[in-house]
Amino acid sequence: MADIIQLLPDHVANQIAAGEVVQRPASVVKELLENAIDAEATLVKLIIKDAGKTLIQVIDNGDGMSTTDARLSFERHATSKIKTAEDLFQLHTKGFRGEALASIAAIAHVNLKTKQERDEVGTEITIEGSTIVSQEIVVTPKGTSVSVKNLFFNIPARRNFLKSNTVELRHVIDEFHRVALAHPKIHFTFYNNGSEMFNLPVSNYRQRIVNIFGAKTNEKLVPVEEATEVVKIVGFVGKPEFAKKTRGEQYFFVNERFIKSAYLNHAILSAFEGLIRPGAHPSYFLNLTVDPQSIDINIHPTKTEIKFNDEHTLYAILRSSVKHSLGQFNIAPVLDFEHDSSLDTPYTDIKSVVNTPKIEVDRNFNPFQESHSMKGQASSFKRPSSGHWDSLYIGLESKKITPQADFKDMHIEGEEAASSLFEAEASVEQDHKTYQFHNKYIISAIKSGLLVIDQFRAHQRILYEEFLKNLTVKEGVSQQLLFPLQIHLSTPEVEIIKQLKEDLEHTGFVFSSISDELIEIMGVPLNVPESEVSIILEQLINDVQHEVPEASFSAIDLLAKSMAKSLAIKAGQPLKKDEQEYIVNKLFACKEPNVTPSNRLTFVTVGIDELDKKFI
Repeated sequence: MADIIQLLPDHVANQIAAGEVVQRPASVVKELLENAIDAEATLVKLIIKDAGKTLIQVIDNGDGMSTTDARLSFERHATSKIKTAEDLFQLHTKGFRGEALASIAAIAHVNLKTKQERDEVGTEITIEGSTIVSQEIVVTPKGTSVSVKNLFFNIPARRNFLKSNTVELRHVIDEFHRVALAHPKIHFTFYNNGSEMFNLPVSNYRQRIVNIFGAKTNEKLVPVEEATEVVKIVGFVGKPEFAKKTRGEQYFFVNERFIKSAYLNHAILSAFEGLIRPGAHPSYFLNLTVDPQSIDINIHPTKTEIKFNDEHTLYAILRSSVKHSLGQFNIAPVLDFEHDSSLDTPYTDIKSVVNTPKIEVDRNFNPFQESHSMKGQASSFKRPSSGHWDSLYIGLESKKITPQADFKDMHIEGEEAASSLFEAEASVEQDHKTYQFHNKYIISAIKSGLLVIDQFRAHQRILYEEFLKNLTVKEGVSQQLLFPLQIHLSTPEVEIIKQLKEDLEHTGFVFSSISDELIEIMGVPLNVPESEVSIILEQLINDVQHEVPEASFSAIDLLAKSMAKSLAIKAGQPLKKDEQEYIVNKLFACKEPNVTPSNRLTFVTVGIDELDKKFI
């Protein structure tokens, strides 16, 4: 039999490796930003076009590379970070595998310009699909500039799997946030399609968080600081009242590297137990510093997962540290309702000198001696004499009721009243067409058996079709607010609202102004409570970030789905009879009453035969 195993060509092997490292434009952004940080840059500029599909460029003022290093940087497994296998457990840098630039060059057009400070001129290299097109001497400032154009140009199948520009931009922003938060001592700027999205100057950690997520974030942060032999924890957690339905602002950094860890996330949730409502997610920005030998960061291609030697100890320390901070800053609720917070001893004043309190005592006070004031008080509580009983009835003559008026207003129960009573019972029985079960289901009798309706899903279908009609016809009814409603959002969230502004106005929203971090609303759709507006927009932004399609009709459809999901009556809400019947009647007036907008059943029927079988 002929030999069938053969070595892959280099360009095919590079494309396969690129599939592990480069999954989308955000992957390229992450690798290039980390290379700039490893080069000890103090200023990093990120420029993208079309969410990174057309252009990704990272410019830094780092150390730069020599001509030989610039050429070798595009070879597979070429790195300056490690020399032996033991170095993998003493890592203090971001990139160490030597795959990033080689993988990117295999599936894009790459242009590199770099110069070291001691050199007079730099090097420019142009690569297309792992093939070096040119290598020249060029005049360029100190540092490195890497431009990645036409991502996946030679793998159209991979390019077709990319999401819309809105979704891909969200992933790019997420990666930018992760790198920028981990390095507040570096000045970052971010330009998207020619406009500046972020300008983050050198600052402390708290200010970096505020610069990214908006000025309103400052009042939400609770500092966390703990130093042990195992780990040093520094950062912030969000106050319980600002917990969100989504997992947006949750960041773990281990040795200045962003990681994902469901185990450590559970430690945070357990620390917030009893302080946030079920299903809510607290915000946190925590930096963990550990011994590099106690972790393994080489277990995942994207290096976002880390294996710890002693996870249980880390879990306990993290949980207790967050709990301590929440208690220290009076976030945890106080059970003593007569508690005086002014008597609490601050943690910073534990070693301070306590002054002896001064007490003044009246030495002449005798509790058994009756004072004149007490005598006066006793005399004022004397009961009236029974001899003047007739004075109690003074003034009642004018209020006497005549017998004629008495009999005119009196009704005597007879046959007519009795018959009306039975009529009322009959009408009550007719009115009981629907019943609410466990404040979740609406049960109604039909000829074939029972109809059981999920009130949340049914109302979701009703609202969805109403919003879809308003968006399509563009005739949403608005109710004006007495005072403008101000909602603080981050810069990317405001950009999403700007994109959806026209469609939101068709549903009934009226915006008076939209700035970088603040939107002001003057009107809301009819029957939408003012307290629900921020929740609706938060849910809408989350839905759009995760699945907004390109087609305008699909965007309108998603908007209607999101608003219907936010405004539908929830399970556990009691309904009156007319409200129950309204849902039943409106549901079966819908075009597709059987399912919700997300294709989940709105009702089920239980036949009489099925009920009879239960009693056999």
